[in-house]
Order: sequence, then structure tokens, then C-alpha cells
Amino acid sequence: MKKVLIADDDLHIRTLLRTVLTQEGYRVIEARDGDEAARFMAETPVDLAVLDVMMPGQNGLDLCTQIRSLYDIPVILLTAREQLSDKEAGYAHGTDDYMTKPFEPKELLFRMNALFRRYSLASSDKIRLNRLTIDRKNHEVTDGESTLLLPLKEFELLAQLAQYPGRLFERGELIRLVWGADYEGDERTVDVHIKRLRQRFADYDEDFTIRTVRGIGYKLEVPRR
Repeated sequence: MKKVLIADDDLHIRTLLRTVLTQEGYRVIEARDGDEAARFMAETPVDLAVLDVMMPGQNGLDLCTQIRSLYDIPVILLTAREQLSDKEAGYAHGTDDYMTKPFEPKELLFRMNALFRRYSLASSDKIRLNRLTIDRKNHEVTDGESTLLLPLKEFELLAQLAQYPGRLFERGELIRLVWGADYEGDERTVDVHIKRLRQRFADYDEDFTIRTVRGIGYKLEVPRR
């Protein structure tokens, strides 16, 4: 279930969007101002943010800039201002889309779906594990604040498990997928690399865990948040 952050100081707008999005199968997180929205996003990952421009505390433009620097998610700005210069400011701060009030909720849904399709294509090389993002193209793992560079085989092993959360991989299967069919070492190599991954990510056990299935192999599990 995708999580959508709605940040707007207007209770009626939040109620309307919560009703519409919940009916469409989204989980909605509501924030009354920009500061509250920033705190919520630091606590739990979201898949898309809908932000009012004029909010108490941190306004929508500044929050959009902050989101763009920390997270790789779509952002839609909502505002009563419809001047071209206002839209220009929104896009300059990094928004993906811009809607003026009043708006049709169905149109917002259309635009959200379009953004999800766009981001799905652009992020096909990225795997999300709650706070962590595995970037297979650049061979790096980031938590939004720092980047972790892993030895190649550790990274490839982690990415292989994370690509299929909950799936059990036999040791021999992991050898073939990560080290190649012509690898001449034994399956204990997998155990050594799993141990190292667990040590490296010991502080991220709330984001994912690697489970051992005795006598068979391993699977990566992602706790629901």
C-alpha cells in the first residue's frame, strides 16, 4: 500500500483528500503545517507528497526543496495562486507537478498515477528498504543522510536479496546469481558475506533483517511501517 503525505493547514482539504485517497487504496499521513510534515517524513518513508504552498511554519516551497534534497519521491504542490510566476517558483523549488485550488480530486489522482509511473521507470535500479535506498546503477546504499559504499560482492548479494523481499534463496542459488556458475569456492562464502552485511547494517534492523533458514539459505525481510 503506497503512503501519501498530505500537508495542508486547511482541515477541509485534508479531509477531502484523505477520503478520496483512502477509497483508492492509499494510506494517508496528514500534516497541519510544513514543520509537522518534515517530522513525519523523518520518522516514516512516504511514496508521494502533496503540499500546500502557503502553510504555517515551513512553507510548501521550502519543504519541497528539503524533500528534493533528502528523498527520491514525487511532489505535487497545491496553491490558490495561479500566476505563471507562482508556478515558475514551484518548479524552481523542485516540484514535479503543480495544481491550483479549487481542484478536482479525480484530476489529482490522474496526476499522481502519472508520477508513479514516471518514477517507477526512473527508479527501476533503486530498491527501497524503509529508510535505506539501494542504488544498483551506482553501486551504493544511502539512508538519506549518508552513503555507504560496500565491497562489490556484498553489495550484489544485498541487492539480490532485497529485490525479492520475503523470498528464500538457497546458498547454491546465491552462489550462481552473485558469484557466477563457474565459481570454484564453496557455499560458506555466502555465510561469510551475510555475516558482514549484518554487521554493517546492525543499526538498521528496523528497516530490514536477513533471516537464516537453517540448512537451506537466507531471505531478507522488510518490517511493515
